Amino acid sequence: MSSILQSLLNPRKSWLAAQHMKSVSQSLRNYGLRYDDLYDPYYDLDVKEALNRLPREIVDARNQRLKRAMDLSMKHQYLPGDLQAMQTPFRTYLQEMLALENICLYGNIEWSPKGSGMRFAYVSLRLTSSFSSND
Repeated sequence: MSSILQSLLNPRKSWLAAQHMKSVSQSLRNYGLRYDDLYDPYYDLDVKEALNRLPREIVDARNQRLKRAMDLSMKHQYLPGDLQAMQTPFRTYLQEMLALENICLYGNIEWSPKGSGMRFAYVSLRLTSSFSSND
């Protein structure tokens, strides 16, 4: 069942998924946004933590894109066509950090910044179950 669902949601295999991706892409280009800009740090704490771990320049660029989109929306305008052509709505910058955040929370890797890059310190976690087998 899951392979059928995955094939329906894959834009390379499904015409409907490709049309949806094209529509979302055009909507994001109109305002100069990326798909990762739509994640709300107030709604999901993992997103907030991932944004805190990103370099300052990337977060500033994200905030600038969001401000520009709100400004254009309030004015009922879109970006000019030449700027829309330069936009890359599905270029990710947050997905890797969200995946790392999930690994840090649910896996056995601790994130620790060293210098300009990221280094991973492996930590052995012993997860104890609240259910005992003696019950």
